[in-house]
Parts: sequence; structure tokens; C-alpha cells
Amino acid sequence: MCGIAGFIDTKASMANNALEVVVNRMAGAINHRGPDDNGVWVDQRFGVALGHRRLSIIDLSDKGRQPMVSHSGRYVIIYNGEIYNFGQMRKELADRGEKIAWRGHSDTEILVESLDRIGVDRTLKLANGMFAFAMWDRKEKKLILARDRLGKKPLYYGVMGDSFLFASELKAICRHPSFSGRIDSTALGYLMRHNYIPSPYSIFKGICKLNPGCSLVLGLDSVRNNDGFLSWRDNGTLPATAGPEPFAGPEPFARPEPFWSAEQVIQEGAANIQTWDEQEASERLEALLLDAVKLRMVADVPLGAFLSGGVDSSVVVSLMQKQSLNPVRTYSIGYHDDPRSEAILAKEIAGRLGTDHTELYMTPREVMDVIPLLPQLSDEPLGDVALIPTYIVSKLARRDVKVCLTGDGGDELFAGYPRYLWAHWYSDEWLKKVGWIPNPARKIISGLINVVGAERLGSLLGVLRPGMTSPKEKLVELAYMLPTIEPEGIYRDLNFHWEHPRQVVNGWKEGRTVYNNSPRRSVTPDYVQGMVSFDLSSRLPDSLLAKVDRVTMAVSLEARCPIIDYRLVEFSARLPTSLKIRERMGKYLLRKVLYKHVSKDLVHRPKKGFSMPIKVWLRGGLRDWAEALLDERRLKEEGYFNPAPIRKKLEEHMSGKRDWHYHLWDALMFQAWLEGVTEASSVIND
Repeated sequence: MCGIAGFIDTKASMANNALEVVVNRMAGAINHRGPDDNGVWVDQRFGVALGHRRLSIIDLSDKGRQPMVSHSGRYVIIYNGEIYNFGQMRKELADRGEKIAWRGHSDTEILVESLDRIGVDRTLKLANGMFAFAMWDRKEKKLILARDRLGKKPLYYGVMGDSFLFASELKAICRHPSFSGRIDSTALGYLMRHNYIPSPYSIFKGICKLNPGCSLVLGLDSVRNNDGFLSWRDNGTLPATAGPEPFAGPEPFARPEPFWSAEQVIQEGAANIQTWDEQEASERLEALLLDAVKLRMVADVPLGAFLSGGVDSSVVVSLMQKQSLNPVRTYSIGYHDDPRSEAILAKEIAGRLGTDHTELYMTPREVMDVIPLLPQLSDEPLGDVALIPTYIVSKLARRDVKVCLTGDGGDELFAGYPRYLWAHWYSDEWLKKVGWIPNPARKIISGLINVVGAERLGSLLGVLRPGMTSPKEKLVELAYMLPTIEPEGIYRDLNFHWEHPRQVVNGWKEGRTVYNNSPRRSVTPDYVQGMVSFDLSSRLPDSLLAKVDRVTMAVSLEARCPIIDYRLVEFSARLPTSLKIRERMGKYLLRKVLYKHVSKDLVHRPKKGFSMPIKVWLRGGLRDWAEALLDERRLKEEGYFNPAPIRKKLEEHMSGKRDWHYHLWDALMFQAWLEGVTEASSVIND
């Protein structure tokens, strides 16, 4: 696991030492991603500069140093991540008759030699891992960027002045002398709508995230001969195929090309649902999980796992312990004086599995003290409050280990989220109950709920569907559901925060995202799989995995997620929903695997999670902080937000009239991020 940064000065006007100084400055901004070693490689003739910060995990010797030049001398690579099946890739090269005098045993060397010997396309399809890399082809004068299938590792790129920039984090791009950031109002609007910024947008205009499962080839000759940068630089928009905005100008100089697509996998799976019986499906799943965990346990440094007490992390830890000669190190956190703390359940499971368990109990004040760190940790604004516990448990684990396995992805692949249960229930029961009611009448009832208020009506409502925790919550979601028959519309409404960003973000314009530019319903008639397709394509990489990557790397800890091995994604896509949801409970098949290792009575309980009462804190310990960031005069002066709707929600929340903490948190995370970034770099209100 590492940090990468670099650029191409297309005018080749910088001297060698200037190239080194700039790329070192860029890479230095992400030193937390790789504090063990560093290196640079420059070629003044073509204005190429590559910088690397190394977190040594495989082959700790200098034989694994980067930037690394291939044996042929043709390619130079900087790479962030881990290729888990590097042994298989090395064997494939040998089977092809490739005679290579290996310098060491790092996956970096195997990756660059595979790219050299069998090509980019074949290597990307063969590699099983999490990665983002940049590779300079010295013969063809081309830069090749690539990102792993699920988007576990980040990669930003774009044009500033006459330079093409790329890096693991925006912090590095901001250190380039040509950088002059303009806030992208479209991206900001999506942050307010989704609580994250979907790929390929970034918070800065002209800077993209490379989409998961994509590669991009930048031919330097093409750029120089055709003034390819001009069309991008002049209007600050994204190329059509690299981003959602229409491309107005000459043909773009570089087009991202997919080598794997989560959406396509879901579509193909929906068309090829398997008829395995429960036993066969369970055995196949366990075999895949065992291998995915085994591959991710390979490391030359101490290794552990996060254990929350939920199904996903418990499955991962149980399969780790099954394949380990020593007790696996596990970590969990909880609150003091909380009898329902998830740490209590995690400790019970750790005891049953025989792990070497470490737990940390915190006070609410200690948790709130992390909040000022969030803008720096997240790199670009991210509204997921789970950044807080993930950072705390990562910091705890880093005292002992350099690598931790996590249970991320189980909810997406095996229908664990309440919204998946709802979609299943909706299609089977809800439409039969309300489908006959005319749409105008449903809208009137929905409006009545909103006007009268869920608090007043809550006590009158009986149980509507599984997963609801209070009459008030049932009414709030009922108000969303009634006006819409289409499940995609309900999914959108229940997942959007500020549904209409134009009302709150000045100058917001709708772009194209997976939510409005994808024919999912026609190819995934199963509503649950349609939601999974949305989540795997956007929410998983851009929110959940981004959160895990940023906070673990902030403490120089590598996080590995075996459940989202791409082979498991493809397996899950072919499973019928009946093997995911059973008796109004999700993750049915995953639970079957877990029950072989941990008794059903221990894990067949609702998982509380590390619950943080943000809505309460905003009215108490965080009130002054929130009021200062969302001050009406400040919002007007900065010019990004229309203060009126934000101030209205803030006042209603503070008075206890409504709970708007999700909406307010998105605005607060941007404001706190903006406050930090304007102190460190030039940000322009566009």
C-alpha cells in the first residue's frame, strides 16, 4: 500500500531538478500513505515526473522500491495497492516461457513485468487485487493509468495549465505549482444529494476520479500535436467519456476504457441466475470466501482484522482463524457504560473463535474530538459519519499491525441493508396493498404526513414493513413511498439527502451519474439486484471504500476487503434473491457459512453498530461549531450555498421540530473542508 503522484509538463520546460522538487512536494503531501520509503523518477526530455511513497508490506527490502523500471527498461511504474494473486501471475509468466531473473519477490515487480510481457489488457483481467497505478511507456511515450475493478484504491487526474497531473489524493495535486482549484458546483450539489461525490467528479473542476475498473492511456505525441489539452483547460469541464458533462470542443486526448464493469456483471448475473440448492450454494460461497481470505493474509508484516460483532466481519475473522496457526489479532471499539455496545458482542465472538482481541471503550467527548480531523482525513468532502469510528479503530489497530482485514461489502453483495429488505418486501407486498390507490390520492396523503408531522401521527401507525424502529420512522418513509410506484424512485428518495441541489447550491447544473444515466430496471427485473447495481457502481467505491481508504491510510494502515473479491461479486450476481433474503432477514447465505464457525444463538441478534447521536450532539456539544460554519453572513460571502434553506433546516433541527442532521452534516463537512483547504491552497469560487 502506497501513495503515488506525478505529472507531465507537456512543454518540457522544467529542468531535472525542478521536476524532482515539484514531484517530491506532491508526494510529500501524502506521506501518510507510505512513510517507510520514497523515490522519484524523472525524464526532462518529455517532462515526466513520477513520485512514490511506500508502505512496505510485501518484500520489505529495497528490491521492492518504486518507481520501478521493468527489466526491459521500457516501462517505469508507480503503484498503490496489493495484487493478491501475484504468485499465480508469476507462474503464468513462467508457463509462457518468459525467463526473468527476478530481483526480489514484490508484487510490484511481478505487475510491471506482466504489463511488459503480456500487455495491459491481459494483465488487468488477470490481476486480482486493489490497485491504482501510473506507468510511463518510454518507447511509445505514453502514460497509462489504471484503477482496480471495485475502486478500492483512489486515483485522481486532470489538467492544470500545461501539465497533466495525477495522484492518489487531491492533497498531492494541490501541491503542483500550476494548481488553481475551482470548486465544481455540480460536484458540490451531488455531495449534498448523496453525501459523497460520485465518480468521475471531484470537488475541483478539471480534476476527475478515474472510474473503477478503467484504464486511461495518454499519448504525449497526440497531446502535443493536436493541442489536446486546450479543449479541457479552456472551459474547465471534463471530457465526455471521462466525466458526465457534455464535451464541447475537439476530440479529447484521452478516453478511459473499462476492463471490468460492476453494472455489466449484475446485468449478466440477472440473465443467468443459477439453480443451485441451498447446500451447494453455501459450499461454493465458503470455498470462494476461504480463498479470498487466504490471499489477503499474505504479508511480510503483522496482520489483524476489524471485528464489530456483525455477520460480515465475523465471517472474515472466522475464516482467518481457520487458516491461521496462531490467534488472529482482532480489534473493536465501543462506548463506556453502554450495555448494548457492539464491542460487547465482538468480545463474545472473539472469545468463541479464540482470537487475540483488543477493545477500546470511549466517551462521547472523546469521539467528538475526532470531528475536527475529518476534513483533513477525507481529502475531499465526504458526509459519512462512519469516518469517525473507522478512524478510531484504525488508529487502535495500527499500534500492533500494518494490515487489517475488514468485512466491507457484505451488505451490498448479500442484501444486508434495510433498503434491500424493503425492496424485496415492496415488490411482493406493498404494491398489492397500495397499487390500486390513484397517484393523486397518494400524493395528498404524503403531503398530509409532512404537514401534520410524523411526531403527531406516529402513535397511530401500526407496523408497515420489516426494519422499521419506530412509528415516526415508519411515517417518514411512508411519506416517501406513497407518491411513487417505481422502486427505483423510492430507492432514490430514501437515499438522497437534498433531493434538489439547485435549491441549496448556487449555480448547480444536473450532470450524468449512475442514478440518471443507466438502464438498470430493464436488465435487472429483480428490484434488489437493481439496487445492488446502483450501490456497486457508485455508493460502494465513492463513499464506503473511500472512507475506509482515507482513514486507514491516514494512520499508515493497509485495509483489505475479502468479501469484495471480484469473484465473489460475480458469484453473488448469479444468486437468486431467495438465497440472500429469507424470512425478512438479509445475508441468508452468508449467515449459513458463519453458522458453521460461530453458533447461531450468538450472531442471530440485531447489530447495534457504533451508533453516534449526531442529531443530539448538533444541539449540544457541537452546536457552536455548527452555528459558526453555517453562519448566514459567512455562507453569503463564500457564495457556494443559498443560505435560506440551510438556515431553515438548522433552526428547525436546533429547536427539535425536525431531525435534519443528515442534510446539515453534508453542508458542515463541506464548510469544514473548505475552511481547511483555503488555508493551504488557492481555491476559486467558480
